[in-house]
Amino acid sequence: MAEILSLRDAVAACVHDGDTIALEGFTHLIPHAAGHEIIRQHRRNLHLVRMTPDMVYDQLIGSGCATKLTFSWGGNPGVGSLQRFRDAVENGWPHPLEIEEHSHAGMATRYAAGAAGLPFGVLRGYVGTGLPEYTDTIKGIECPFTGERLTAVPALNPDVSIVHAQRADRDGNVQIAGLVGVQKEAVLAAKRSIVTVEELVDHLEPVPNSVVLPTWVVTAVCHVPGGAHPSFAMGFSDRDNRFYKDWDAISKDRDSFTAWIDANIHGTADHAAYLDRIGVTVR
Repeated sequence: MAEILSLRDAVAACVHDGDTIALEGFTHLIPHAAGHEIIRQHRRNLHLVRMTPDMVYDQLIGSGCATKLTFSWGGNPGVGSLQRFRDAVENGWPHPLEIEEHSHAGMATRYAAGAAGLPFGVLRGYVGTGLPEYTDTIKGIECPFTGERLTAVPALNPDVSIVHAQRADRDGNVQIAGLVGVQKEAVLAAKRSIVTVEELVDHLEPVPNSVVLPTWVVTAVCHVPGGAHPSFAMGFSDRDNRFYKDWDAISKDRDSFTAWIDANIHGTADHAAYLDRIGVTVR
């Protein structure tokens, strides 16, 4: 059953050095606040997993939290490269970063297999690509029924999966609405999970096409308004496009990146203080 905890306490209890962690979200509901708290708590040697690592993974990598990244696309959406990710891969700063690259379909299949308790997933992917030559978690197999050549990928079972959502009730049931990626599968596949939410309510009201994660599959729920910034939470906030553009200049230079992290993450006690420092008001 989920506990209602502060984000600081949830990260302290659930995220350990050396863990495999997934911070999932697709276009919106990206759990930036949780990523910042991991940086504040100086977690190290993490294996980061995500279908589309963007700014928060750039910050985690540049802060020295990660030694491996498993992913299917990485970039600053609408802007360009992840500068700290590139520096780690190309120059080993702040230390070398091992990468394991998959397709979107392959990553989704891996999460689904993990959520289902299966050892691997099967898809009609990767045929004709060069990825199997570089990624040893992609294996060709033969269908035992038709003889068709298919691809197998191992299940993803993170130590911790972290997502952001619109709301949870006080029993720890979580409701996610709007554009949904693999948040449900990531939570179901994980050993432990943290969900940050915009609001805590007494009862969850039905919302069309929403996903509900029941309390017994969630480890901790944290009330963190604005916890997706600069991405958005449908019904609560808009995407901060200027922040994404500004990040490119901040992150290109090691010194400016480090100064930004020191001032805005290490220099703040929590996400509310961070939002206040950068001048963002939560509705």
